[in-house]
Amino acid sequence: SSRTTSLLSQLEKINLDSVLGESDNARYVTSKILHLVQSQEKTRKEMTSKGSTGIEVILSTLEVKSSIFFFFGYGFIAVLYFIIMKCGGRRASVLVTKGGTQILLQLLLTASKDSPPNEELMVLLHTLLAKIGPKDKKIGMKARINGVLNISLNLVKHNLQNHRLVLPCLQLLRVYSTNSVNAVSLGKNGVVELMFKIIGPFSKRNTSVMKVALDTLAALLKSKTNARRAVDRGYVQVLITIYVDWHRHDSRHRFVLIRKGVLQCIKSVTNIKLGRKAFIDANGMKILYNTSQECLAVRTLDPLVNTSSLIMRKCFPKNRLPLPTIKSAFHFQLPVIPASGPVAQLYNLPPDVDDVVDESDDNDDTETESEIETEIDDDKDQHFKNDDIETDINKLKPRQELGRPIEELKMYEHFFPELSENFQEWDLVSKEPKPFIPDVNLSGPIVVPTASEE
Repeated sequence: SSRTTSLLSQLEKINLDSVLGESDNARYVTSKILHLVQSQEKTRKEMTSKGSTGIEVILSTLEVKSSIFFFFGYGFIAVLYFIIMKCGGRRASVLVTKGGTQILLQLLLTASKDSPPNEELMVLLHTLLAKIGPKDKKIGMKARINGVLNISLNLVKHNLQNHRLVLPCLQLLRVYSTNSVNAVSLGKNGVVELMFKIIGPFSKRNTSVMKVALDTLAALLKSKTNARRAVDRGYVQVLITIYVDWHRHDSRHRFVLIRKGVLQCIKSVTNIKLGRKAFIDANGMKILYNTSQECLAVRTLDPLVNTSSLIMRKCFPKNRLPLPTIKSAFHFQLPVIPASGPVAQLYNLPPDVDDVVDESDDNDDTETESEIETEIDDDKDQHFKNDDIETDINKLKPRQELGRPIEELKMYEHFFPELSENFQEWDLVSKEPKPFIPDVNLSGPIVVPTASEE
């Protein structure tokens, strides 16, 4: 009997009517619902309460009336926006379970066909999708199938100075980039180069955009293809320069998250051998060591020190033992070192050469071109059985071998008669051992004698 229930009932009737003239009535109902959602907490709770069909009605309206979406679609998107943003992430899961991700992606594709697209509508759609994206594990696949990956990318390319629009687009790109196939696809369309146009030296302006761009770049660089592209364009040196600049100017440590975001990008790009080599060539070891030493006195900078340590440990040249160089505190000299051969070659290498074979770059990216193939591989991994693990118990038991032959041990038999004597009772007549018969009457009950009887 509430006002909200009445409006939702009218909206359900409009969904059943295919007449275009009903768009005016739909616009009126939408404006009333939007006003109630914006102004009253009670209405928001009522629409998202257990058993309520408010979100389902709105989503079905957006799906059924997609032909007249431009007349009143913005109002419904605004209603969902206020419900999700005001009621928290718990309602985002409800929107995902009702199929909201697919509907919003279709609306994004429809709205992008306008020239120019409606900025206000794009902000709302991207913000909503970025909010519910982490709740939907299949959003990357859905976005790729619906062909909306490049919509957000193109909006960022053409609106670099419009930070109000760029921020939600970057947030959605960050969600897309968690999917390896999407990361490769976006990398081919120039997203890595675009991120380096957004991030830059120390500046107190638009730090939120900088932070999201760094998070997106770190996710993109986890792909070997994108990491190699970044190395080939000299972006490793750029990342180190940006980190040093923020480290020097952030004296009050207000932008630790941005500094850590730069380190995460360096950590991602050094997962490949080319990235580690570029990091060492850019004097990254010395730079990160010095900056970490300066951060040790401040406890809040421990995340920076930890991430820097992981990067340095990963990039430090690896050598086999024994180490004939000053790198080791101990010197293990081989007894015989041939004049020629692989061992002599290792000992003749310069101190700073990595003599451990690194096969991390030998295999190209193996990202699958579809989510179905990825799921099949995951299933195979779950049922994978390691053939190297021995399961035969008899083979796992250690073999106990005697230290002497049995013939030599026979001289000690008289010391241990219990090991060789046969203690069975012998029949003096037949000269054979008597069979062992328990002294128990098996046909009757067992009687335990008392103390007096004994």
